[in-house]
Amino acid sequence: MKKLLFILNLLLVTSAPLLAQEEGDDSEVGDKVRDKMSEYIQKRLLLSKDETEKFTPVFTKYFRDWVQAIKDNRGDKLVMQQKIVELRLRYRPQFIGIIGDKRGGLVFAHQDRFIQEIRQLRQERLRNGPNRPLKRRVNSVF
Repeated sequence: MKKLLFILNLLLVTSAPLLAQEEGDDSEVGDKVRDKMSEYIQKRLLLSKDETEKFTPVFTKYFRDWVQAIKDNRGDKLVMQQKIVELRLRYRPQFIGIIGDKRGGLVFAHQDRFIQEIRQLRQERLRNGPNRPLKRRVNSVF
């Protein structure tokens, strides 16, 4: 149960406003979310070990830039969306160069799906209360 609560606490930080925190203790939590998101995407794309080694540093830099874009443009949702699209356009060729056209184009779709699943888990957790089990298994995300 403690592990489940720990995982859910980590998952709560995936919403855009929470990811846009200042450096410090939140940075460690953000790193864990980034690692889980990267693992989720790698698993969905069926990356080889060699591809994973090349993908991870690029994704780490993309994730940091993504969080910074959210943080810098938090007040204007339309500008934030534009900055994220520009960021994705900048990183897409790098992902395609590592894992090919088809899978390189799916990185952002899997990122969006990860965030959507985390939000659903969070909402379900809020509806069920802190001491009730989730209807869905947490492993569906990880």
